[in-house]
Amino acid sequence: MLHKRPNNRLIGLALALSLPLFTAACGAKDDNVGGFTNDLTGNEIKVTALRDPQLPQVTCYFGSFDRSLLDRLGKGNWFENPSNTAIDCHQTSPIDATTLATLPKNAEVFSKGSSLFFKSIALRRIVDVPNQSIVYVSYSRELVAASAKLGMSVVPVTFLVPPAPVAAPAPAAAPAPNAKP
Repeated sequence: MLHKRPNNRLIGLALALSLPLFTAACGAKDDNVGGFTNDLTGNEIKVTALRDPQLPQVTCYFGSFDRSLLDRLGKGNWFENPSNTAIDCHQTSPIDATTLATLPKNAEVFSKGSSLFFKSIALRRIVDVPNQSIVYVSYSRELVAASAKLGMSVVPVTFLVPPAPVAAPAPAAAPAPNAKP
């Protein structure tokens, strides 16, 4: 009985087409705010709003570059987007001091694949309690050679502190007794 070997090219193509769907399903929820094309080949700048899953009072706006099909065909390197990113984060509602103190001091908040093979753009939160700040760093991560391209945004944390009690006014001095001449 003859066994036919599967066509490796077809298997590779099926994996290549299904991997972006798989990584999209596993990624954190993000909201596309907008985008625009920036050249004649259709390359696009995308702006995405990301809420910190452990600290929803902070929203980060993440700008990334998405290569067009025409650019991919013309320049090769079909399965990869550039590592360049821009980020800006801000506090959208009050943060409790105890919440800030209980957060992990250094944690990955978001990661999104930017290549078919082992390249991703990540967002990391670093909590600086003494300076009442949260630092968000966006960077590219690769299996072998990581990129030095990064973006950083600092969110100053303002706490809602109850006002100090107002001191009661001092009692008025008693009038001096009437002296007789």
